[in-house]
Amino acid sequence: MPRFSIIYVKRTDRTPKTTTITFTFPDGQTVDYKSDNIILADFTKEKIIEKRLFSYIPFYIVRYEKEIVSEGNIEKVVEELTYFRDEMVRLHQEGELSDDELIDLKGFVNTIITHITNGNKNEERLVNIMGGTVIETESDKIKIRTIIEMGQEVGLDDSEILKKLQEKIIGLPLKRAQAYLEQYGKQLV
Repeated sequence: MPRFSIIYVKRTDRTPKTTTITFTFPDGQTVDYKSDNIILADFTKEKIIEKRLFSYIPFYIVRYEKEIVSEGNIEKVVEELTYFRDEMVRLHQEGELSDDELIDLKGFVNTIITHITNGNKNEERLVNIMGGTVIETESDKIKIRTIIEMGQEVGLDDSEILKKLQEKIIGLPLKRAQAYLEQYGKQLV
């Protein structure tokens, strides 16, 4: 049987510890296949680093969503993000994370932060911990350049290109899209 897991980024009182999938075969026979669910709230920041579960890092911040949204005390969030940043940099220096992996992980964390804060007073402080205001990944930047180039090649005006950028790069603020258009659009002329 194939292995499967369901990962819960958030937990409620009703979050199941296991999931069962029932396979029904053409002859009517059924087989239940049960798997333990992964509940991210059960993982410590140390365990995520120790087990090299790097893809969980961006979602770890979600456990502090209420504090971040309410603009309450975020010192614990700052401490935890600083830990992850320092560990990711250490692992990068030791060769366990490539340049692209480090940049993308930081970008993914910042994307989650930007989504949760929705522009509130905590956004800049939390994003700066991960190393600046870069929200897009390197692959997003390649897409951005491609959208701009193709838009200009087919004769779209700037407003149409900006609209395409925001449709294709989820969460790209208009001001940042305008900055990219200015930066990459002039290279084609």
